[in-house]
Amino acid sequence: MKRLVLLLFLFTETILAQNIELDTSHTFQRIHSFGASDCWSMQMVGKYYPIAKRNQIAEFLFSKEMDQNGNPKGIGLSMWRFNIGTGSTEQGIESKITNEWRRAECFLNNGKYDWTKQAGQQWFLDAAKKYGVENKLGFLNSAPASMSKNGLAIGSGEIGDWNFNRSEIDHFTTFLADVSSRLELDYISPFNEPQWDWGPKNESGFGSQEGTSIGNDEIAWATRKIDQKFRSNGIKTKITLSEAGQINYLYASKTNRSATKQDNQIQDFFDQKSKNYLGDLNSVEKIIAGHSYFTTSPANELTKTRESLLEKVKEYQLDYWQSEYCVLGDNAGEINGNRMDLGMETAMYVAKIIHADLTIAHASAWHWWLSVSANDYKDGLIYISNKGIMGENDTNKYSGDLMDSKTLWTLGNYSRFVRPNMQRVKVSLANPDVLISAYKGINEVIVVLINQESSKAVEIPKVWENQQVNAYITSEKNNLSHQKPDKTRIDLLPKSVTTLVISKD
Repeated sequence: MKRLVLLLFLFTETILAQNIELDTSHTFQRIHSFGASDCWSMQMVGKYYPIAKRNQIAEFLFSKEMDQNGNPKGIGLSMWRFNIGTGSTEQGIESKITNEWRRAECFLNNGKYDWTKQAGQQWFLDAAKKYGVENKLGFLNSAPASMSKNGLAIGSGEIGDWNFNRSEIDHFTTFLADVSSRLELDYISPFNEPQWDWGPKNESGFGSQEGTSIGNDEIAWATRKIDQKFRSNGIKTKITLSEAGQINYLYASKTNRSATKQDNQIQDFFDQKSKNYLGDLNSVEKIIAGHSYFTTSPANELTKTRESLLEKVKEYQLDYWQSEYCVLGDNAGEINGNRMDLGMETAMYVAKIIHADLTIAHASAWHWWLSVSANDYKDGLIYISNKGIMGENDTNKYSGDLMDSKTLWTLGNYSRFVRPNMQRVKVSLANPDVLISAYKGINEVIVVLINQESSKAVEIPKVWENQQVNAYITSEKNNLSHQKPDKTRIDLLPKSVTTLVISKD
């Protein structure tokens, strides 16, 4: 009787395992990169923290090595985003930015370069290069303060008002060319989140960080000037546009930024009939970049905005980069961006967003915001605090405890294994509680499964006659932990992200 019960149990388990339908001949976008930025903490951490802690952070972010048990030591980012500062640090409190962590040094001062500036950020840029991170991008929130209209790195507070002295354009383009060359950047993004004003928030005249609003006409004019400078100086760095603050500003023409001519950017910059056409410039990468903020909840908004974006991206034959995201706001009650969360709640939400951006919007790149955060927000992959005290303050400036989050390792379920030049392929699974995507390389196929609810079993697809299968799991008790599954099936843990690496034997 016991044997019969056991056989029935095994038979039931086999029936419950669902089949993954995989078609590697049906391809979608080619993957460019997974990345994160060095704002704002890295200028402090990279300059002041003990070398052992810096090395640990670099390993978490950049390493592609495995430990003795086959577990990844890091998430193997393939893009590192370097914030090119504008000189508000040198201005101190006169910069009108209260928080020194939100100020940034500038390499150019009084017409001369000082390449020792931004030392903390340069430490991590060098670490990224040593680890073999494939892509390096520099981005600006503002032109150098010395080239702005108000002499500051913050804007006027008026949407659409570009805080830049146009007579300084040659100095600006030379600055971008020199910095790109010196830092060996693959890409440069000159205009970050142009739809936001970044100016004073009250009568005090103080702003929260470096930044300026800018309209499409000015972006087009300046980009042509940058391209001209890059070509004349032999700069190979590619210009990326437009880092829109919300993805609907990329494709929609009737938004709250229409009056200031800051929306419909895909058509404006890549339609040959547009006066702002930039698609023929040699230095401009044929991509459009946007940020997934404020378009991720509820579920119909998540889907609708990305479907609309994909339609426009396909029309103009561009690649799309999701170039900045963290959890902000209340997200229609689904999750609140306040309060740090090292656990799976935030990780599962972020996994859903990554999946949507890759499978609905066909993003070829996906980049997180703060690689290291001192804040009590859901904005970091790694957090720092000193004896439990959080914040961008002197307590955490010189050293602190390092806390890796489940969001870090969940991003690693993609970034560590879905490498540049892999292609997304068609895959499906009948159970709607499991989000699934797949990617093929030369001798391996990567399948990422996001199990949103209780335990489930799935059949491992047969890609090659002789194949090896390894699984890497992030869950409540696992940080991208290695598992050698049965050759034909794997059990998915509740609220987990599992990456299957199916390689040719």
